[in-house]
Amino acid sequence: MSMHEKIDYVEFPAKDLAAAKQFFNTVFGWSFEDYGSEYIAFSNQGLDGGFFLSDKVSSAENGSALIVFYSDNLEQTQAKIEQAGGSILKPVYDFPGGRRFHFSDPNGNEYAVWSNPNN
Repeated sequence: MSMHEKIDYVEFPAKDLAAAKQFFNTVFGWSFEDYGSEYIAFSNQGLDGGFFLSDKVSSAENGSALIVFYSDNLEQTQAKIEQAGGSILKPVYDFPGGRRFHFSDPNGNEYAVWSNPNN
């Protein structure tokens, strides 16, 4: 598939880069590459990206794009998020085609996780 004019990279704000690294490594197994003291990058997670040092947060309520993860086991993923210090913003709910919940990472950025209706 051609990469021409396709979404290629995403960046998130983070007040605490070490907390972002710890959370996403613990929950999703991500690894990071440091680029100085104000930027960390991740790759091979479906979409490459990074976190930049900032006091701002990304939330759908404020008009930010919502990054949605997929899980084969929604409850297991939710438990991992909570154990790693994430907060559930919207508990699991049904929608046409599946189920999902919203959470924030320790930096306050909002994400969602969805699953097929039977998962």
